[in-house]
Amino acid sequence: MFGRPQHLPDPNDALPGRATPIVEPGEHLVLGTPMAGPYPQGTEIADFGLGCFWGAECFFWQIPGVFTTAVGYEGGFTPNPTYQEVCTGMTGHNEVARVVYFPEQVSYEELLKVFWEVHDPTQFMRQGNDIGTQYRSELYVFNETQRQQANTSRDRYQARLAGAGFGEVATTIVDASEFYFAEDYHQQYLHQNPMGYCNHGFCQVAFDDHR
Repeated sequence: MFGRPQHLPDPNDALPGRATPIVEPGEHLVLGTPMAGPYPQGTEIADFGLGCFWGAECFFWQIPGVFTTAVGYEGGFTPNPTYQEVCTGMTGHNEVARVVYFPEQVSYEELLKVFWEVHDPTQFMRQGNDIGTQYRSELYVFNETQRQQANTSRDRYQARLAGAGFGEVATTIVDASEFYFAEDYHQQYLHQNPMGYCNHGFCQVAFDDHR
């Protein structure tokens, strides 16, 4: 969780990975919904990189209008990576929380508000003591509407930070890429481990209030 590379590897140097998925995701342990689909008609997907995915996921599954959540690896070069491989910094992947939601019940802008408020977006390749490329602050957008909303939200949040005397937002906004589901023991981690590690503001309080 601590000192790891803070620069993405050259794709030619990335670990080779494998052709088949490392896991077949089942049902969400809290919501009882399929993590990998099929998803109901009308749902949309949002992917968020905001530090260690163990604590990040729990904020999203508590939101009314969210159908399911999952954690996985995105933004890298290695196909079907394992957690141990991601931790080397040689796959290029980020730890990502995936949120499948009904936009008529909860908007992407509301999800973005959670994203900005539960991690420090002025840190890029780290969150606190968690240092490395897998902890980068990154938004993965699926269409131009999400991109525009993400940019507007970032600019609005930056203005608020600047007004309060804080630094520049380091978050990058990129196109969504292949999402690889993480191993079962990472899914809904704080449900499986109520006193487990979390590196997000007020994480344990929020979890205790909603479980």
